[in-house]
Amino acid sequence: MVKRVSILLILVFCGMILNAQEEQISPPVMDYSSPREYTIGGITVSGVNYVDHYVVIGLSGLEVGSRITVPGEAISGAIEKLWNQGLFSDVRIKATKIENNNIYLDIYLEEPPRLSTFSIEGLRRSEEQDLTKKLNLRSGTMVTRNTLNKAETTIDNFLESKGFFNADVEIKVNDDPEMPNRVILDIDIDKNDRVRIADINFYGNEAFSDFRLERTMDDTRKRSLINIFRRSRYIRSDFEKDLERIITFYNENGYRDAKIVADSIYFISDNRIEIDIDIEEGKKYYFRDVEWVGNTKYPSEYLDFVLGIEKGEVYNQTKLTERLQLADNSVSSLYLDDGYLFFQVTPVETRIDGDSIDLEMRIREGDQARINRVIITGNDKTNEHVIRRELRTKPGQLFSKSAIIRSQRELANLGHFNPEALDVRPIPNPDDGTVDIEYVVEEQANDQLEISGGWGAGMLIGTLGVRFNNFSTSNILNRDAWRPLPSGDGQTLSIRAQSNGSYYQAYNISFIEPYVGGINPNSLSLSAFHTIQTDIWDRTVEEGASIKISGASVGFGQRLDWPDDFFTLYNEISFQRYSLNEWTGYFLFSDGQSNNLSFKTSFGRNSIDQPIYPRRGNTFNLTLQMTPPYSLMNDKDYSQMEPHEKYRWIEYHKWTFEGKWYSRIIGDLVFYSGAQFGILGYYNSDIGPSPFEGFDLGGDGMTGYNLYGRETIALRGYENGSLTPIRDGSKAGNLYNKFTMELRYPLSLNPQATIYLLGFIEGGNAWYSTREFQPFSIKRSAGIGVRAFLPMFGMLGVDWGYGFDEIPHRPGANKGQIHFVLGQQF
Repeated sequence: MVKRVSILLILVFCGMILNAQEEQISPPVMDYSSPREYTIGGITVSGVNYVDHYVVIGLSGLEVGSRITVPGEAISGAIEKLWNQGLFSDVRIKATKIENNNIYLDIYLEEPPRLSTFSIEGLRRSEEQDLTKKLNLRSGTMVTRNTLNKAETTIDNFLESKGFFNADVEIKVNDDPEMPNRVILDIDIDKNDRVRIADINFYGNEAFSDFRLERTMDDTRKRSLINIFRRSRYIRSDFEKDLERIITFYNENGYRDAKIVADSIYFISDNRIEIDIDIEEGKKYYFRDVEWVGNTKYPSEYLDFVLGIEKGEVYNQTKLTERLQLADNSVSSLYLDDGYLFFQVTPVETRIDGDSIDLEMRIREGDQARINRVIITGNDKTNEHVIRRELRTKPGQLFSKSAIIRSQRELANLGHFNPEALDVRPIPNPDDGTVDIEYVVEEQANDQLEISGGWGAGMLIGTLGVRFNNFSTSNILNRDAWRPLPSGDGQTLSIRAQSNGSYYQAYNISFIEPYVGGINPNSLSLSAFHTIQTDIWDRTVEEGASIKISGASVGFGQRLDWPDDFFTLYNEISFQRYSLNEWTGYFLFSDGQSNNLSFKTSFGRNSIDQPIYPRRGNTFNLTLQMTPPYSLMNDKDYSQMEPHEKYRWIEYHKWTFEGKWYSRIIGDLVFYSGAQFGILGYYNSDIGPSPFEGFDLGGDGMTGYNLYGRETIALRGYENGSLTPIRDGSKAGNLYNKFTMELRYPLSLNPQATIYLLGFIEGGNAWYSTREFQPFSIKRSAGIGVRAFLPMFGMLGVDWGYGFDEIPHRPGANKGQIHFVLGQQF
């Protein structure tokens, strides 16, 4: 009995405890018909394990101690704020306890799973890599419905850009068995057949044929023999751009009211679509009278001349915009080059009479603006004075658009900055009529290290060279400036060595100061070299034979103001000594010493926009190198002299010309053309041409080693030196010409690796004398190549050229030839 009573009492006691706990955890009952004001006594967060609770409370906007109305906007607003974060799949806020006027809240969140990894099936490896970059799904990303929808949209757009409109995409979400709250995405893709454009139909076009309109579309083309090398895909964004091109084409031909009425795309089979485009052409218009209003600086007649639009000319909106605003010689440029920074011109159609349009050019000239400050940013290596001395914009000068463009070009040609990132930002100050100009530069590495091997003269030549293009002699004694070398003054220091052990050695050093005195653009160049070549493996050379060449030069260059300030003049004095010991087969004598004291003057012009991948501009150089006419200053009979006596002091006059032209065709596609000519003349017929300083034509211009005393000219498609004539067993090219045309297209314009493809045709030849010279008897070639400019190594590349013309007595010297460019510009 006692035992039964004890058990009963225990059960009653446990029931009381459970009832008390139930009362304790039950949330308070809220009367939603009677809102009440409470003070928040505490906030807790539940349901999540991977999110900081304090961050959640901060995002909700709720604070302990603040007064809120329940129910009310504070709670609903907090829920909305958390939901908008896109981080949670469920958000709830409930009251856990109410004491007097204090309310205790709990924010309950459900966190979606996070991504462990994902896989893609059904694509080629390259396609998979491209799609992976576009998806940008990283481990740890929350996988929500929005995440999956975005991924599916990205995949669809990617496949459509490849022409796969009927692709099937399935994204499977699987739990990661190794990690809690983690999932693995398996993306299965069935591309099905590629969808191509069968036809493009135009309706309403009378002025232009369907074929002509289709040619204006750059990205949307139907499959045909004409477009065999172009893709036939429909991409909506590209198609909309092509529709704009059609309207622009109409506008340029007088149809200012032309518009696309409608367009439609429809399937005609599982893998073919057709496109219909409805056009409303409107009337063709012509320019009639142009009136200028508000111009006080220039008379209307002169502005008509600058505008360049004749009465009766077809109305062309594109030309009108270019002649008013965009062209380098536009009306706006005319004013901007004279300080009128605040100049504005607005063309207004004042009358339309039939097919003729009268225009009124409303001008607001404003006041001339002077330059207040010139600001330079981004130069963390190059000293500021190096930049400022190249600028054509100085404080106090009138604002000039052309001066800014020229300053950009000069900075790009320094080679110290990324030309693609150069920026100029005029900052007008209308209150005082001045303007600040900020030049933004981005430093790029342009020092070069050359470590290469080349094959020449039957031996392997190793090369080690360094070229510092931003050296600073003024900081040589500054210990802190050696990082690793003193830099920042724009000077050039080059040191180079080549060797094949004891057979061949060459050393040279050069230094260039572009601004002597630091004020005027007058350059000083110093160089010295020494070459020793002995016992090379050539049957024509006796054992123990050798050639030693040593020399030095001093040059002075200056920038001219006439005919324009793109012209330069360079003068140089140089001396070389040639020491030959039984060295046969190369020059007109094989034993003895020759001295070459010469003066060189070079008159040139350089207007290219940048040095590595120029898109416009030209360069040319006309050079004369000459020695004193020793034989004309004495009574010696040179016809009876031995060669080593005749050539003890060599004499000659050497004329060369080189011109290069660059033109942008479209985008970054560039056409390059070049022409070269050279002649080595003599003063005395008894002496004849100099044994040194002739031309060696053919090949890649790289023999594998330096051979001073002869100018090497590249002509691809032929073996090195194969086009140089032979006289008396020695090479004797005293006259040559060469013509080149190239198409270039960049794959990368990144300053760390500028890469471009090229296709070329070229021709040239070399002769012994002017009597043999036939300017149109050239050796022709064509081919393709690639170039890569790496700051540390310079220009690298390879060409394949095919020589079309056979070389007498040199079978195999033409046809297919591979040429390399290593550590130097081609």
